[in-house]
Amino acid sequence: PPYRPDWASLDARPLPAWFDRAKVGVFVHWGVFSVPAWGSEWFWWHWQGQHDAAYERFVRRRFPPGTTYAEFAPLFTAHDFQPRQWAQLFQQAGARYVVLTTKHHEGFTNWGSPVSWNWNSVDTGPHRDLVGELGEALRESNLRYGLYHSLMEWFNPLYLADKQSGFKTQSFVLKKMMPELYDLVLKYKPDLIWSDGDWEAPDCYWNSTSFLAWLYNDSPVKDTVVVNDRWGRGCSCRHGGFYNCADKYRPGTLPDHKWEMCSSLDKLSWGYRSNMSLAEVMDEMSMIEELVQTVSLGGNYLLNVGPTKEGVIAPIFQERLLALGRWLGTNGEAIYESQPWRVQMENTTDTVWYTSKGPVVFAIFLLWPRDGFLHLSSPIPCPGTRVTLLGYVGTLKWEQSPWKGMLITLPYMLPSPLPPQSGWAVKLEGVK
Repeated sequence: PPYRPDWASLDARPLPAWFDRAKVGVFVHWGVFSVPAWGSEWFWWHWQGQHDAAYERFVRRRFPPGTTYAEFAPLFTAHDFQPRQWAQLFQQAGARYVVLTTKHHEGFTNWGSPVSWNWNSVDTGPHRDLVGELGEALRESNLRYGLYHSLMEWFNPLYLADKQSGFKTQSFVLKKMMPELYDLVLKYKPDLIWSDGDWEAPDCYWNSTSFLAWLYNDSPVKDTVVVNDRWGRGCSCRHGGFYNCADKYRPGTLPDHKWEMCSSLDKLSWGYRSNMSLAEVMDEMSMIEELVQTVSLGGNYLLNVGPTKEGVIAPIFQERLLALGRWLGTNGEAIYESQPWRVQMENTTDTVWYTSKGPVVFAIFLLWPRDGFLHLSSPIPCPGTRVTLLGYVGTLKWEQSPWKGMLITLPYMLPSPLPPQSGWAVKLEGVK
């Protein structure tokens, strides 16, 4: 039946199955904020919204007196942007979907928006349709395409006037925001819409429910599109498709609704920072830990990179993404298309996490036990139980543990001065 423009009806829509099966995505924060490449993607706001002294000092030192934020746009060149290389990298990272910022809170659009005259990537800067080019490359690589879109724009005069009226007027929504959302859907037919920038006003100001009713009933992607939960003040974690709840959200226990954890390789920012240091980049172990915990608790993991203004993904980010891809190459069977099990983690430790696929259970352990024995207290084995280690040929010996559960003998690993990679998965067949 057609969906009505109210939350009771919209929230009842089943989430298209592809999203839960995908488990792993890459997030890309790219825009004019990639030009100063300092502080964070909120650069303009900190500089001219809050008049933060550190940002004012930065601009004074680096740019001519009287520089405006608009003057950064021509320097956002995307000279080295190779969408096919990006798509290949994201595919090798094991991602099943990619979400690109089409427009952040600065209002600059990464496509030729018909209502963002001169403040878009076709009229200035790259003179390219970045949204379209990446979409084409991702689809060639069989990756799903998500579009991040900020509802609000910090300094848009129409938005500021609506805000002034206590959001009783909707000039910005009717003349700018909604035309852009419809344009994105009709032009690029996204698999996912990642909404943001909603918190200042209620969903009735944004016209969120009428847009979603159109999206689910009449849009070209009505059967496949997935949306998140940022559609107005108070919607987060309550309304929409899957829940983000908050950036870097970790529920701690199994939620009863599909959710996604978004995290960033640069621990201090989502956009690129030219002064980022190695210590500020997430290491391989933390990345795998976040992925495993998220998937065990029924979530998807969306890992962010911020490219440079030229469109280069920093080598350290590439290295991390490829490490994630290698790990998934071995252990992906325990991740993709998996479901949470009756137990999500070993009660004695947060270093062993469970996923399942039908009758098969996977125990993913983040630390290799010193004595070479993996003790699992949650699975109940039977005489025919079969244990294998993903990426290792042959079955593993196990015995019933004198306490409870099972004791698995792991293969002998040669001592090495380097710590081994993190995260291994044993596949348990015939356990309860």
